[in-house]
Amino acid sequence: MFMGQFSHSLDEKGRLIIPSKFRDELGRQFVVAKGYDSCLYAYSNEEWMKFASEITELPETIEDNRIKRRYFLSTATDVEMDKQGRVLIPPYLRDAARIDKDVMIAGIGKKLEIWDSALWAEVTGSAAAEEIARR
Repeated sequence: MFMGQFSHSLDEKGRLIIPSKFRDELGRQFVVAKGYDSCLYAYSNEEWMKFASEITELPETIEDNRIKRRYFLSTATDVEMDKQGRVLIPPYLRDAARIDKDVMIAGIGKKLEIWDSALWAEVTGSAAAEEIARR
């Protein structure tokens, strides 16, 4: 299970260092896709196959299912960690998550979420904690 959070920066080529704590469970090759809430999701290949299978099994006759399929499957890409633990995040995914330089990588159970650091601070700040407490 992924948990915890780590702050990193993209290098000039758009590569991101994956925290060593997450590398074994994620695997050298894994999948990054557009996530909800203006972040990216990173799945091990095994977890991605489970997730993708669930989406593709949904009835295609329902519009929301087709939208969900497009949203996740068309934005997904295979990435491979280099020897320094870096992966290249494609420009279209960096743009989708509004990631420019500073990144927060958060372990969220079966996947990682990759956020622009400023946006992460906004959605997880004290106002967000107060909202959670009210629910």
